[in-house]
Amino acid sequence: MEKFFKYTLTLLISTLAIMQFYQVLMRYVFELPVMGLDEIMVYPTLWLYFLGSVNASREDTQIKANVLDIFMKTARSKLIVRILADLMSLVVALWLTRWAWDYWKYALRVWKESATLYIPTFYAECAFLIGLVLMSTWAAWHLSRNIRHLFTLPTVPETVEKLS
Repeated sequence: MEKFFKYTLTLLISTLAIMQFYQVLMRYVFELPVMGLDEIMVYPTLWLYFLGSVNASREDTQIKANVLDIFMKTARSKLIVRILADLMSLVVALWLTRWAWDYWKYALRVWKESATLYIPTFYAECAFLIGLVLMSTWAAWHLSRNIRHLFTLPTVPETVEKLS
């Protein structure tokens, strides 16, 4: 799984960098803008964004403001705060997944095409649903893992440093 994300995300960001460099070179150096390149760049951009978010969910490395951890004295209280945060993340992810499902059905029904190249936009728009389903799955996995850890914690009070 880690290799998949490593190579896929590297390929997507490299592709975008090359395409953007080519566009800038052609437009500003040779004064020959490439028509439709901006439309094509939407596809790897959306997939990069959502697969990067899925990877952050998988690794549990999203940006967090763990302010309450400063005030928590025991590993148990710190873990309870993490469980509450995971629960809120799961609720929000499922809510957004529901919206993405409705949008996916709409995109499938309408089957829009890009303005210049007439490429179906569905292939970029399905990144919303796939990404949010995977993020919801990882949020549920982290929640269940932390709940299991809560029940296996020793009863002896531990400091916050021992949990980290």
